[in-house]
Amino acid sequence: MGRPTYKRILLKLSGEVFGGQQKYGIDLNVLGVVAREIKSVKKLGADVAIVVGGGNIFRGVAGAISGIDRATADYMGMLATVMNSLALQDALEKAGVPSRVQTAIEMKAIAEPFIRRRAIRHMEKGRVIILAAGTGNPYFSTDTTAALRAAELDVDVIIKATKVDGVYDTDPVKNPNAKRFKVITHMEMIQKRLRVLDTTAASLCMENKIPIIVLDLTKSGNVKKAVQGKDVGTLVKVEE
Repeated sequence: MGRPTYKRILLKLSGEVFGGQQKYGIDLNVLGVVAREIKSVKKLGADVAIVVGGGNIFRGVAGAISGIDRATADYMGMLATVMNSLALQDALEKAGVPSRVQTAIEMKAIAEPFIRRRAIRHMEKGRVIILAAGTGNPYFSTDTTAALRAAELDVDVIIKATKVDGVYDTDPVKNPNAKRFKVITHMEMIQKRLRVLDTTAASLCMENKIPIIVLDLTKSGNVKKAVQGKDVGTLVKVEE
Protein backbone atom coordinates (compact mmCIF):
# COMPACT_ATOMS: atom_id res chain seq x y z
CA MET A 1 0.00 0.00 0.00
CA GLY A 2 2.80 2.44 0.90
CA ARG A 3 2.89 5.25 3.42
CA PRO A 4 1.96 8.85 2.63
CA THR A 5 4.77 11.35 2.17
CA TYR A 6 2.26 14.02 3.17
CA LYS A 7 0.41 13.03 6.33
CA ARG A 8 -2.22 15.78 6.20
CA ILE A 9 -3.44 17.26 2.92
CA LEU A 10 -5.89 19.89 1.79
CA LEU A 11 -7.55 19.03 -1.51
CA LYS A 12 -8.81 22.02 -3.50
CA LEU A 13 -11.52 21.08 -6.00
CA SER A 14 -12.88 23.56 -8.52
CA GLY A 15 -16.63 23.68 -9.02
CA GLU A 16 -16.15 23.12 -12.75
CA VAL A 17 -14.81 19.64 -12.00
CA PHE A 18 -18.18 18.74 -10.48
CA GLY A 19 -19.95 19.81 -13.66
CA GLY A 20 -18.22 17.15 -15.75
CA GLN A 21 -18.33 17.58 -19.51
CA GLN A 22 -21.20 20.07 -19.28
CA LYS A 23 -19.20 22.27 -16.85
CA TYR A 24 -22.37 23.16 -14.94
CA GLY A 25 -24.64 21.39 -12.50
CA ILE A 26 -23.45 18.27 -10.65
CA ASP A 27 -22.34 15.18 -12.57
CA LEU A 28 -22.96 12.14 -10.34
CA ASN A 29 -20.40 10.06 -12.22
CA VAL A 30 -17.71 12.66 -11.50
CA LEU A 31 -18.73 12.67 -7.83
CA GLY A 32 -18.17 8.92 -7.74
CA VAL A 33 -14.71 9.28 -9.30
CA VAL A 34 -13.73 11.99 -6.80
CA ALA A 35 -15.01 9.91 -3.87
CA ARG A 36 -12.94 6.90 -4.98
CA GLU A 37 -9.81 9.06 -5.30
CA ILE A 38 -10.31 10.37 -1.78
CA LYS A 39 -10.97 6.88 -0.44
CA SER A 40 -7.67 5.66 -1.89
CA VAL A 41 -5.86 8.49 -0.10
CA LYS A 42 -7.59 7.69 3.18
CA LYS A 43 -6.45 4.07 2.86
CA LEU A 44 -2.86 5.36 2.93
CA GLY A 45 -3.57 6.81 6.37
CA ALA A 46 -3.51 10.49 5.40
CA ASP A 47 -5.74 13.14 6.97
CA VAL A 48 -7.89 14.88 4.35
CA ALA A 49 -9.55 18.30 4.33
CA ILE A 50 -11.33 19.52 1.19
CA VAL A 51 -12.26 22.98 -0.08
CA VAL A 52 -14.79 22.98 -2.90
CA GLY A 53 -15.54 25.76 -5.37
CA GLY A 54 -19.00 26.67 -6.66
CA GLY A 55 -18.36 27.77 -10.25
CA ASN A 56 -20.47 24.96 -11.69
CA ILE A 57 -23.52 26.50 -10.02
CA PHE A 58 -22.72 30.19 -9.61
CA ARG A 59 -19.58 32.30 -9.88
CA GLY A 60 -19.56 35.51 -7.88
CA VAL A 61 -17.36 37.61 -10.16
CA ALA A 62 -19.37 36.62 -13.24
CA GLY A 63 -22.57 37.51 -11.40
CA ALA A 64 -21.17 40.91 -10.48
CA ILE A 65 -20.22 41.59 -14.10
CA SER A 66 -23.78 40.68 -15.09
CA GLY A 67 -25.14 43.39 -12.81
CA ILE A 68 -25.60 41.75 -9.40
CA ASP A 69 -24.01 43.59 -6.47
CA ARG A 70 -20.52 42.07 -5.95
CA ALA A 71 -20.99 41.20 -2.28
CA THR A 72 -24.40 39.63 -2.98
CA ALA A 73 -22.95 37.67 -5.90
CA ASP A 74 -20.12 36.37 -3.71
CA TYR A 75 -22.55 35.22 -1.02
CA MET A 76 -24.52 33.39 -3.71
CA GLY A 77 -21.27 31.72 -4.77
CA MET A 78 -20.62 30.66 -1.17
CA LEU A 79 -24.03 28.99 -1.02
CA ALA A 80 -23.17 27.14 -4.24
CA THR A 81 -20.08 25.68 -2.54
CA VAL A 82 -22.33 24.35 0.24
CA MET A 83 -24.47 22.53 -2.33
CA ASN A 84 -21.38 20.95 -3.86
CA SER A 85 -20.05 20.03 -0.42
CA LEU A 86 -23.26 18.24 0.57
CA ALA A 87 -23.23 16.34 -2.72
CA LEU A 88 -19.61 15.31 -2.13
CA GLN A 89 -20.38 14.25 1.44
CA ASP A 90 -23.17 12.01 0.16
CA ALA A 91 -20.82 10.43 -2.41
CA LEU A 92 -18.14 9.85 0.23
CA GLU A 93 -20.56 8.28 2.69
CA LYS A 94 -21.83 5.93 -0.05
CA ALA A 95 -18.21 4.96 -0.71
CA GLY A 96 -17.78 4.13 2.98
CA VAL A 97 -15.75 7.23 3.86
CA PRO A 98 -17.00 9.07 6.98
CA SER A 99 -17.10 12.83 6.44
CA ARG A 100 -18.30 16.10 7.93
CA VAL A 101 -19.26 19.37 6.24
CA GLN A 102 -18.24 22.53 8.07
CA THR A 103 -19.37 25.95 6.85
CA ALA A 104 -17.99 29.44 7.36
CA ILE A 105 -21.58 30.75 7.30
CA GLU A 106 -23.62 29.15 10.03
CA MET A 107 -26.42 26.84 8.85
CA LYS A 108 -26.99 24.39 11.69
CA ALA A 109 -29.70 22.34 9.98
CA ILE A 110 -27.33 20.94 7.36
CA ALA A 111 -23.73 21.35 8.54
CA GLU A 112 -21.42 22.17 11.44
CA PRO A 113 -19.91 25.64 11.77
CA PHE A 114 -16.19 25.77 11.02
CA ILE A 115 -14.32 25.37 14.30
CA ARG A 116 -10.61 24.77 13.90
CA ARG A 117 -10.11 22.43 16.85
CA ARG A 118 -13.20 20.41 15.96
CA ALA A 119 -12.03 20.06 12.36
CA ILE A 120 -8.64 18.77 13.53
CA ARG A 121 -10.34 16.34 15.91
CA HIS A 122 -12.51 14.99 13.10
CA MET A 123 -9.40 14.32 11.00
CA GLU A 124 -7.67 12.64 13.93
CA LYS A 125 -10.68 10.31 14.11
CA GLY A 126 -10.34 9.43 10.43
CA ARG A 127 -13.09 11.63 9.03
CA VAL A 128 -12.78 13.74 5.89
CA ILE A 129 -13.55 17.42 6.47
CA ILE A 130 -15.32 19.34 3.69
CA LEU A 131 -14.95 23.09 4.20
CA ALA A 132 -17.78 25.05 2.59
CA ALA A 133 -18.94 28.67 2.15
CA GLY A 134 -15.48 30.07 1.53
CA THR A 135 -14.12 32.29 4.27
CA GLY A 136 -17.62 33.55 5.01
CA ASN A 137 -16.69 36.95 3.56
CA PRO A 138 -17.21 38.45 0.09
CA TYR A 139 -14.26 39.45 -2.11
CA PHE A 140 -12.28 36.31 -1.17
CA SER A 141 -11.95 33.34 -3.52
CA THR A 142 -12.08 29.66 -2.65
CA ASP A 143 -8.35 29.59 -3.51
CA THR A 144 -7.79 32.01 -0.64
CA THR A 145 -10.05 29.84 1.52
CA ALA A 146 -7.87 26.83 0.72
CA ALA A 147 -4.67 28.69 1.66
CA LEU A 148 -6.21 30.05 4.87
CA ARG A 149 -7.64 26.70 6.02
CA ALA A 150 -4.39 24.93 5.10
CA ALA A 151 -2.50 27.26 7.43
CA GLU A 152 -5.11 26.93 10.20
CA LEU A 153 -5.19 23.13 10.02
CA ASP A 154 -1.40 22.77 9.71
CA VAL A 155 -1.53 20.70 6.52
CA ASP A 156 1.60 19.44 4.77
CA VAL A 157 0.50 20.28 1.23
CA ILE A 158 -2.31 21.76 -0.84
CA ILE A 159 -3.29 19.59 -3.79
CA LYS A 160 -5.13 21.61 -6.41
CA ALA A 161 -7.00 19.09 -8.54
CA THR A 162 -8.06 20.49 -11.93
CA LYS A 163 -8.62 19.33 -15.50
CA VAL A 164 -5.06 20.36 -16.48
CA ASP A 165 -1.97 18.25 -15.74
CA GLY A 166 0.06 21.01 -14.11
CA VAL A 167 1.17 24.63 -14.37
CA TYR A 168 2.03 26.08 -17.79
CA ASP A 169 3.72 29.33 -18.84
CA THR A 170 0.70 30.10 -21.06
CA ASP A 171 -2.77 28.65 -21.49
CA PRO A 172 -2.22 25.14 -22.98
CA VAL A 173 -5.71 25.21 -24.49
CA LYS A 174 -4.90 28.30 -26.53
CA ASN A 175 -1.20 27.61 -27.09
CA PRO A 176 -0.20 24.05 -28.11
CA ASN A 177 3.46 25.00 -27.51
CA ALA A 178 2.87 25.99 -23.88
CA LYS A 179 5.60 24.79 -21.52
CA ARG A 180 4.68 22.82 -18.40
CA PHE A 181 6.68 23.49 -15.27
CA LYS A 182 7.80 20.48 -13.26
CA VAL A 183 8.85 22.51 -10.21
CA ILE A 184 8.55 26.23 -9.47
CA THR A 185 8.62 28.37 -6.33
CA HIS A 186 5.82 30.49 -4.89
CA MET A 187 7.71 33.67 -5.80
CA GLU A 188 8.18 32.53 -9.41
CA MET A 189 4.48 31.74 -9.58
CA ILE A 190 3.61 35.25 -8.39
CA GLN A 191 6.20 37.07 -10.51
CA LYS A 192 5.28 35.21 -13.70
CA ARG A 193 1.60 35.80 -12.91
CA LEU A 194 0.82 32.14 -13.43
CA ARG A 195 -2.84 31.53 -12.78
CA VAL A 196 -2.47 28.71 -10.28
CA LEU A 197 -3.94 30.51 -7.29
CA ASP A 198 -4.90 34.15 -6.94
CA THR A 199 -2.23 36.49 -5.54
CA THR A 200 -3.70 36.56 -2.02
CA ALA A 201 -3.76 32.76 -1.81
CA ALA A 202 -0.27 32.42 -3.30
CA SER A 203 1.14 34.94 -0.80
CA LEU A 204 -0.51 33.13 2.12
CA CYS A 205 1.03 29.84 1.00
CA MET A 206 4.44 31.44 0.58
CA GLU A 207 4.36 33.12 3.99
CA ASN A 208 3.28 29.91 5.72
CA LYS A 209 5.64 27.68 3.70
CA ILE A 210 2.88 25.48 2.30
CA PRO A 211 3.82 23.59 -0.90
CA ILE A 212 1.21 23.19 -3.65
CA ILE A 213 0.79 20.35 -6.13
CA VAL A 214 -1.29 21.05 -9.25
CA LEU A 215 -2.51 17.93 -11.05
CA ASP A 216 -5.11 16.45 -13.37
CA LEU A 217 -7.97 14.98 -11.33
CA THR A 218 -9.43 13.18 -14.34
CA LYS A 219 -6.45 10.80 -14.47
CA SER A 220 -7.17 7.99 -12.01
CA GLY A 221 -4.68 7.60 -9.18
CA ASN A 222 -3.05 11.03 -9.53
CA VAL A 223 -4.09 12.28 -6.09
CA LYS A 224 -2.84 9.11 -4.42
CA LYS A 225 0.49 9.37 -6.26
CA ALA A 226 0.86 12.99 -5.16
CA VAL A 227 0.22 12.09 -1.51
CA GLN A 228 2.87 9.37 -1.81
CA GLY A 229 5.36 11.95 -3.06
CA LYS A 230 5.55 10.57 -6.59
CA ASP A 231 6.28 12.73 -9.61
CA VAL A 232 2.91 13.99 -10.83
CA GLY A 233 1.72 17.40 -12.05
CA THR A 234 3.60 20.53 -10.98
CA LEU A 235 5.11 21.12 -7.54
CA VAL A 236 5.09 24.70 -6.25
CA LYS A 237 7.82 24.35 -3.65
CA VAL A 238 8.90 26.37 -0.65
CA GLU A 239 11.98 28.51 -1.34
CA GLU A 240 15.07 27.35 0.48
